[in-house]
Amino acid sequence: MDPLRVGVIGCGNISGIYLDNLAAYPETEVVALADLDLDRAAIVATARGIGRVLTPEQLLNDEAVDLVLNLTVPKAHAEINLAAVEAGKHVYTEKPFALTTREGRMVLEAARRNGRFVGGAPDTFLGAGIQACVDAIDQGLIGDVVAANAFMMCHGHESWHPSPEFYYEVGGGPMFDMGPYYLTALVALIGPIRSVQAMTRITFPERTITSEPKQGQKVPVETPTHLAALLEFENGAIGQITTSFDIWHHTMPHLEIYGTEGSLRVPDPNGFGGEVWVRRAGDAEWNPVQIGQAYSQNSRGLGVRDMAYALCVGRAVRAGGELAYHVLDAMEAVVRSGERGERVTLESWVERPARLAGEPFANG
Repeated sequence: MDPLRVGVIGCGNISGIYLDNLAAYPETEVVALADLDLDRAAIVATARGIGRVLTPEQLLNDEAVDLVLNLTVPKAHAEINLAAVEAGKHVYTEKPFALTTREGRMVLEAARRNGRFVGGAPDTFLGAGIQACVDAIDQGLIGDVVAANAFMMCHGHESWHPSPEFYYEVGGGPMFDMGPYYLTALVALIGPIRSVQAMTRITFPERTITSEPKQGQKVPVETPTHLAALLEFENGAIGQITTSFDIWHHTMPHLEIYGTEGSLRVPDPNGFGGEVWVRRAGDAEWNPVQIGQAYSQNSRGLGVRDMAYALCVGRAVRAGGELAYHVLDAMEAVVRSGERGERVTLESWVERPARLAGEPFANG
């Protein structure tokens, strides 16, 4: 197959690992870079031998680009995604898919209307760690899934991030920042979410930046920074997720799945590898589950590779728009449930993504 020609919009810090991996995959070729800061795009392009630096508008309308990789800031995701699809490009975007379900629906509808593929991060669920957990569940190692617990808790980003204001604006917070990793993993492991019921709070109404270069600047908090939600899955399993920027220390696991025959400890959903542990009903201790070597390291861009192959063979995209939208729907429902104090039923549904095993590129 000819490589899918990728144009990247957004040359910030996250672009480096994408460019590393897409250059290594035979199914993809980065042909152009764009950024609002053309000097920054030019520096990246020179360092990596990419010959073309364009404005975002030029890249969106460039006939040499098949797919737009959208690595802009979250508040620009929907705008760029929509413009790219309307320009006849396939799109893969960093998380979140959009900041609201209304925006997300517009992108999906435009993609269907124009016959384009859309997808989005995270693709970490395609990594060796979570795929080993998918295999363990599918093989019945823990029986039928009964429940799950997920925890992402820290004390925010103002102590280290150079510009942490966004994390406390509407559309930010721990749910929209880190929730995509955990919710996507849960859907990959258990299946779609039917409804949520949540409680949320803002513990610190103002944050003080202690990192450079904005040390001392005050940041008003506009979005919940501690969110705890119950998740009802379509298969009847009950999950619980806590995301927080208000916690100094904790000893909770990243993610655990509980079944009728045992329990499964899932590695950090923000990574591709990690350790997998299982403890069946009669076991005296936790036992390691062997994971594969393929995609056990940072493989961001694997979702783009999967999309390139899906376009070639005519199958669904694993990290596709429907999955990214379902996760967005769940995150928005958590925030809305916390505001209203009531259970919220999701309007979206998605098939559980197919296992990566069996693809020609499954072994790296």
